[in-house]
Amino acid sequence: MKKEHSVTFNFIMNFILTASAFIFPLITFPYVSRVLLPVGNGKIASATAVITYFSMVSMLGIPTYGIRACAQVRDDKEKLSRTVQEILFINIIMTVLVYGAFGASLYLVPKFAEDRTLLLVISTTILLNMIGVNWLYSALEEYAYITVISLIFKVIGVILMFLFVHDTGDYIIYGGITVISNVGSYLFNFLRLGKYISLKPVGNYNFRKHLKPIGIFCAMTVATSIYTNLDIVMLKFISGDEQAGYYNAAVKIKTIVTSLVTSIGTVLLPRLSYYIEKGMQQEFKRMASKALGFVALMSLPLTVYFTMFAEESIGLLSGTAYQPAAWPMRLIMPTVIFIGLSNILGMQILVPTDREQEVLTSMIAGAITDLLLNILLIPKLGASGASIGTLAAEWVVVLVQMQVLRTFLAEVKKDFKLFYYIAGLLPASLAAWVVRYALAPVVSGMFSLEKSCFVILAATAALFFGIYGIVLLFLKEPITMEYIFPYLKKLGQWMPKKKEEG
Repeated sequence: MKKEHSVTFNFIMNFILTASAFIFPLITFPYVSRVLLPVGNGKIASATAVITYFSMVSMLGIPTYGIRACAQVRDDKEKLSRTVQEILFINIIMTVLVYGAFGASLYLVPKFAEDRTLLLVISTTILLNMIGVNWLYSALEEYAYITVISLIFKVIGVILMFLFVHDTGDYIIYGGITVISNVGSYLFNFLRLGKYISLKPVGNYNFRKHLKPIGIFCAMTVATSIYTNLDIVMLKFISGDEQAGYYNAAVKIKTIVTSLVTSIGTVLLPRLSYYIEKGMQQEFKRMASKALGFVALMSLPLTVYFTMFAEESIGLLSGTAYQPAAWPMRLIMPTVIFIGLSNILGMQILVPTDREQEVLTSMIAGAITDLLLNILLIPKLGASGASIGTLAAEWVVVLVQMQVLRTFLAEVKKDFKLFYYIAGLLPASLAAWVVRYALAPVVSGMFSLEKSCFVILAATAALFFGIYGIVLLFLKEPITMEYIFPYLKKLGQWMPKKKEEG
């Protein structure tokens, strides 16, 4: 049997992977934004959003369902092999059908015909998603491998970007590079399949048992995509590529921050599914409760900080041409909290307990909210209207899930102390705000906008998160003391000590 790593190890690996999603855009997005400008950047964003819809249909709900289904049988190689082969066969059939529909759309939809080459290049994502079976590696908790191979391809993507993207006409090349960077590693996933499952037909297949849960997970994915990708598409059609470019700049930062918050949830789904399958109810409840605390610990300070410093964040990552994106960013940043909560409540508590139907209900409610608000607000407010629609949608999703899980939340409420986080945020926010207004006049006269933004963000981030962490340690906040303080103690032991005199 494969050695099982601890959740802490898996979290560290996934956090490194998630941090790379934060660091690499810091390297690439400022450069690409200035080279491609809002129009080129908007083309990439809208094309990616379109392909995401086709990929979503081809993958059905397999990326999430596959993790749960494989995690439940991962101790039996024959059952695991049969499960993977069944799911992969369904995936192949859908991918063939989707590529047919995609090819037809390139000629039937005028807006798609305008960017046909770009869409064709990015559409390779559909094929790579199918053969990558990333859901199997997540189910087996192979987070070290996933992290290392992903980092390698991200580095390759950065190198290719600097080598080949030099002017506004290179947006198609950049589209291809994003495919290599994001899903190029899936080729290696496919080549390593034989290490974990039998590649020979195992027989006794039962495809039907997968259809209903896959259908529900697919509907969940569709509903989620309405308020994560439809915004960009609607902005392109209603307000043009420029507004789509502004919105993409705002969403890019929000997505990076959100990925840090949800990193714990990614590693929990296979473990929580395993606990449910083995009847380990107490372990399930204990881990889910800690996950909620972790989300609060991370999401609250990140949301507050980036809402306060939206202009500087946009200025640093995207440049002067994207300053209108600051308000859309402020409006959409609270979704970091809502997405973090719904990731735990829905995907890590309801899904492992086979209650995905209730998750679907919450997502449909959010999708309807987002669609209606987009129709009303985008024509008048552009990117800001799309941000308001997404904010309201994520809020509705969390409200529905909290109602469904009200009994569970009542049980874990005693372990959740909001006081710690508010106590840390108040002095941290005040100190960062004072430094910002003291520093801004000085650096604006010394540096360009981008450099000024960097200096302000570096100084205020160190102060804000430093004060926040110190307050939590002083108050002995439980998660901080359990997971962070021991590492600080070890670090202190490694520090060189003064020699005793005499």
